[in-house]
Amino acid sequence: MDKEQAEGRRATWVPGAVIVGAGPSGLAAAACLKARGVPATVLERSDSLAFTWRHRMYDRLALHLPKRFCELPLLPFSDKYPTYPSKKQFLFYMEEYAAKAGITPRFGASVEEAAFDASVGAWIVRLAGGEVLMAKWLVVATGENAEPHIPEFPGMSQFGGRVMHTCDYKSGEEFAGKKVLVVGCGNSGMEVSLDLCRYGAKPSMVVRNTVHVLPREMLRLSTFGIAMALLKWFPVQLVDRLLLAAAHLVLGDTGQLGLRRPKTGPIELKNLTGKTPVLDVGTLDHIKSGKIKVVGAVKEVTRRGARLADGKEEQQFDAIILATGYRSNVPSWLKDGGDVFTREGTPKARFPNCWKGRNGLYTVGFSQRGLLGASSDALSVAIDIHCQWRERERPTKNVFQVNNSV
Repeated sequence: MDKEQAEGRRATWVPGAVIVGAGPSGLAAAACLKARGVPATVLERSDSLAFTWRHRMYDRLALHLPKRFCELPLLPFSDKYPTYPSKKQFLFYMEEYAAKAGITPRFGASVEEAAFDASVGAWIVRLAGGEVLMAKWLVVATGENAEPHIPEFPGMSQFGGRVMHTCDYKSGEEFAGKKVLVVGCGNSGMEVSLDLCRYGAKPSMVVRNTVHVLPREMLRLSTFGIAMALLKWFPVQLVDRLLLAAAHLVLGDTGQLGLRRPKTGPIELKNLTGKTPVLDVGTLDHIKSGKIKVVGAVKEVTRRGARLADGKEEQQFDAIILATGYRSNVPSWLKDGGDVFTREGTPKARFPNCWKGRNGLYTVGFSQRGLLGASSDALSVAIDIHCQWRERERPTKNVFQVNNSV
C-alpha cells in the first residue's frame, strides 16, 4: 500500500478480539470468549472451517488419542462416537461445535498483514482486497500446521513419476500395485505406508532420524492416558522408562526394524523439542512381514528412484509421497510477534506459558500439545481478555484513521 492509499484508508473498529484461523484452535478461542460475553471476529482465508482437517488429511485418518483428550472446551464428544473418532466424525464435531457456540467465521478473509499501532493502542489487520480492521486484541490461531513443508532434494525435477505431499494424499487406491517411496516416518508417514499396503501398493518408508514408536494401547488402555496418569505421581524420566519397557514387550526391538530410538525418552523428548512419538496402529506388523520396506535417508532423487545417504540406490518407484510435515505461516503476515514467535513462526516459550504476548497479542494452538494444548490455550486467553473487557467500557462501532506508519 503506497502513501496516498494509506493516508486515505480507514479501518473499521471491531469490538472484542480478532481471531485469525477457523480451525479447532480458532473455534475454541471464539467459543470460550463468547461464553464470557466477549465478542470475537473469526477470520478464515479458506472457504470452510477446519480446512486442514477437511482438505489436507488422508481419508483413513482417525484421532490418535482417545476422544476425551481431543474434545474442545464446553462441548464433549457424543457417547455415540467411538474411542478414536474418524476424520469424518471429527469434522462433524467441529461443525456442531461452531453451530452450538454461534460462531460464524468470515470465510475468504485472508490476512495480509497484522501490526500493532501504538498511537491508537490497537492491532491493524489488513485483509486481501484492501479491507482494514482494528481491534484491541489479536488471537493468532492459524496453528503449527498451516503450510506443507516440501523439502528440496537434489534431482527431484528429473524424477519420472508422481511427487506429492501428504496434504494431497487421500487414499492408497490410486497407487494399487505400484511401488511408492514414502519420505518420513512420523505418524503420517507410518499411516500412509499402512494405507498403501491395504490397497496392494509396495511402499518403502524413508527413516532419516531416530524415532520413538509406542503402541496406541497397552492392556486395552490408551498409552497416552497411562502416561498422563503416571505423570501425576512419578517424574518424567521414570515414566519414560516404564513406557519403553512396556513398548518393548508389546512391539519388540524396533531398532532391528530400522527404527532406532532416541536416547532421550518419548515424553522428555516431547517436552524438550515438541517431537511427538509415533503411536502404532498396525504399521509395525507390516514392516515385520516385509510388506513395508524401511530405507535410510535420501541423498538425491534419480529419474526412477533415489540414491540414499549410505550409498545404496532404490529404483523403479512409480511415485514419491512426502510425509514431511507442515510449518507455521505466521512470519508471512504477523509483523509484531517477536516476543512470542521465532523467525520460523514457532513459540519461544514452552507450554503452558506460550499463549500470551505484549500489546494484546495471544496465540492458541502453538503449544505443540495437539488439541489438548489448544483447549488449554483457549481457556487461558478467554479468561485473560475477559478480565480486561470487564475493566473497560464496551466500545461502540466507529471508524478510525489508520496511522501511516503501520
